[in-house]
Amino acid sequence: MPTSFRQIIDKAVKDKRFLVVPGAHDALSARLIQKIGFETYFIGGFPAVGARYGVPDVGLKGFGEISAAVRDIMAACDLPVFVDGDDGYGDVKNVVHTVQTYERMGVSAILIEDQQWPKRCGHMVGKKVVPIELAEAKIRAAASERINPETWILGRTDARAVYDLDEAMRRAERYIRAGADGIFIEAPRSIAELERIGKAFDVPQICNPLMGGHTPILSMEELGQLGFNCAVLGLDTIMHAAKAIETVLVDMKSGKFAHRDDGMDFEDYKKLVGYDKWESIDERFAPKQ
Repeated sequence: MPTSFRQIIDKAVKDKRFLVVPGAHDALSARLIQKIGFETYFIGGFPAVGARYGVPDVGLKGFGEISAAVRDIMAACDLPVFVDGDDGYGDVKNVVHTVQTYERMGVSAILIEDQQWPKRCGHMVGKKVVPIELAEAKIRAAASERINPETWILGRTDARAVYDLDEAMRRAERYIRAGADGIFIEAPRSIAELERIGKAFDVPQICNPLMGGHTPILSMEELGQLGFNCAVLGLDTIMHAAKAIETVLVDMKSGKFAHRDDGMDFEDYKKLVGYDKWESIDERFAPKQ
């Protein structure tokens, strides 16, 4: 059987190794993640809807549209994938539907959060969270009704921004008791808060240091020392990709064309997208003219 996200994070915790999980915003970035040699990857709502639809992560796209993006990305990469399940797109039955649909697609780990729809990126203002009883019920439903017991469920709370850290910690504890395999308290505001969170729970803990976000930017080693087990860098690839595209377009518009040689070599790009494989199929099976 292929390696699962659960096996990867459990081994990292056992080996006291901090796990870095890059984010894929499209099929090409997923191919690159595999090419570079990562063990697993993440597909977040913010990068997926930004890359595919050009809109912000403020609830403009629903499960059907986001899952279509996830399916296309997964088709380009063989690694176990961790997917952002948002709030499950409704009540407890919708959460179960979301989890089971993703499982049937081959998803290895799923995040369920306690935001109220329409949700927002965790580092945006204007977030709201659902009552703790509903959020706890969603986690319990997801954990109890998953098809494969190997599927790893992450409970995320955005209560730090809406209420305070104490409420976020209370919610995290209840989500763990409800069956969450890991916990993610979104957007702590200081190193002291990170330290408090890192020492609080026995399950694997995720963080997402975002350049320009609310959480202090620390090294991966420092985050590990604070008690975190994994960093999900969901936005790094799309932010760099957007900047690179903007840079080359500005250069084109200026008429200077100073960056024409900065991109990937054409032969390297053909290898990345599997040109040789498809050319081989043509040579072996296409009728000779």
